[in-house]
Amino acid sequence: MTISNGCPEPTRRERVAGHIACHSALIGFIPMHLMWAFGVTLWTNEANFDKWYDDGGGSYLFVLSGMAVLAGIFAMSLIRPWGTVFPRRVPFLAGREVPRWPVVLLAGVLSVFLFLYTLWAIYAAFLSDLNDDPSKEVFDGWIIYYGVPQFLIWSGSLMVAGWSYYRRTAERAARNRSLAAPRTAGS
Repeated sequence: MTISNGCPEPTRRERVAGHIACHSALIGFIPMHLMWAFGVTLWTNEANFDKWYDDGGGSYLFVLSGMAVLAGIFAMSLIRPWGTVFPRRVPFLAGREVPRWPVVLLAGVLSVFLFLYTLWAIYAAFLSDLNDDPSKEVFDGWIIYYGVPQFLIWSGSLMVAGWSYYRRTAERAARNRSLAAPRTAGS
């Protein structure tokens, strides 16, 4: 089935991946970080957490949570029609196609970054002797068992949803190129 702008709809698997990426940001990432942003010290070293929190850690966590909301919305845009055509409520852009490459590149960069960050976290937690890592002074070592699976799920599902967006918008891009190609005298 094709949606109004000529892009095929995502498959069920692709829709599930987009929802998992969205929920991984909104349900997996934000609650823990907002809890810390409000000063709750679960899975922290309380004495060090208070100093870190007062030195700007709380503000940092609020900003990080806001960015995760944007990441969740972005994940949904990869599988929803409003990710390919701007909705009517967007002034000056309503009805126009969303530029393909910025979306595809952002999906790829985010998913690779999340995956590399997860690998770094595994290395820092288990394989290195990073005694000067300041996060070890603030957060309990058990947080790695919550964060690593959550980030692996987030990065993998975002990659699947991003690939879906790339695949589905390729037809539209090819059609637009053929329409924009100059016609020769014989055609």
